[in-house]
Amino acid sequence: MRALKRVVAVGALTVPLVIGCAGLASAQEGLDASFGKGLFIANENGAGVASTQSSVSPDGVSHADFWIWADDTGVYGSFTGSGATWQSE
Repeated sequence: MRALKRVVAVGALTVPLVIGCAGLASAQEGLDASFGKGLFIANENGAGVASTQSSVSPDGVSHADFWIWADDTGVYGSFTGSGATWQSE
């Protein structure tokens, strides 16, 4: 049962990572720079996922990072995000 809970928790935790990667893949024409890095771990101690993403586009800049960990004591996590947009002429 514990293994099933881990699989379900990690499956739910990877959704933000997939959404972030999809956002990076939808680049616009013109200026575009992006960076993304992720980590996934599942072992006898628990399961977790972490990601860092930054991008610059004609519409603005953004950065986000998060981590989520699930083990026998519960689920923990943190998220930080920032960004700025401007009007293109």
